[in-house]
Amino acid sequence: MKTSKLFLATFLALGALTVRAALFPIVVDGHWGYANSSGKIVVNPQFDKAEFFSEDRGAVELDKRWGYVDESGKILVNPQFDKAGEFRGGLARVQFGSSFGFVNTDGKYIVNPQFDDAQNFSEGLAAVKLAKRWGYIDKSGKIVINPQFDDTESFSEGLAAVQIGKTYGYVDTDGKIIINPQFDDAKKFSEGLAAVKLNKLWGFVNKSGNLAINPQFEDIGAFVKGLAPARIAKRWGFVDTTGHFIVNPQFDDAGSFSEGLARVELSKRWGYVDKTGVFSINPQFDDALDFRDGLAQVKIGRLLGYIDTDGKYVCNPAK
Repeated sequence: MKTSKLFLATFLALGALTVRAALFPIVVDGHWGYANSSGKIVVNPQFDKAEFFSEDRGAVELDKRWGYVDESGKILVNPQFDKAGEFRGGLARVQFGSSFGFVNTDGKYIVNPQFDDAQNFSEGLAAVKLAKRWGYIDKSGKIVINPQFDDTESFSEGLAAVQIGKTYGYVDTDGKIIINPQFDDAKKFSEGLAAVKLNKLWGFVNKSGNLAINPQFEDIGAFVKGLAPARIAKRWGFVDTTGHFIVNPQFDDAGSFSEGLARVELSKRWGYVDKTGVFSINPQFDDALDFRDGLAQVKIGRLLGYIDTDGKYVCNPAK
């Protein structure tokens, strides 16, 4: 279950959004801090790395250890983890040594490190790996679906993709198989549809397991407000829920829509298009992330900055 490439793997998707003004990780002279949506630095660059905030906490790295700060930059959880993820429903996935567990926003272990791997909580459950098999735990750490799968996805819209042997199907939150394993690969549900792979081609199924869009694409992304990126003949466009191209295949790469725009690559440069496929922000970046809270992180060479939905820099590229 591969995800679309991102230019910096350490950047994590924002979790639940807060009502406070969003903060964005920035880097100045090799040190990381945070700026607000106006580009004003509110947490001075002082960390080795910093991640997006989630549930009023930002993961930061100091001396090869990760902890958490609040929106003033105060360290609330001392750097002590080998890895630290975003908070989802009050819990964050952390790695200590070779084991994974979950902490609350105070840094207290709610689920002790004991798993070989783990995914973030989603819809009250988190996938965990023990002895080369995946299952699911609840927020108390209780195993509610025994480790039995070769691979898993997080729950989305009440179902999760799981691999049994060489094929993928879907289970509900009780671990009951709802869609029998039959696919070569499978992704999360979004807007009632999930991407599945059969005979090297991708299509979509509904929650009954019936094909809603026949496998015909070389690769595919998630639906957002009725459109999904899809690749055919090595070019990306956007299809609707019937599988018809609304934006003809013409891009080298593409992501799902976020805040009305989708990032696309053309001739090794990234820009953003609207839902008609017209460029709202011309291709000019070496890489780009989705919009979050009105801003998108972009890369020029080794420099990182942020633009608004008009393509105007809010934080100029820096390193």
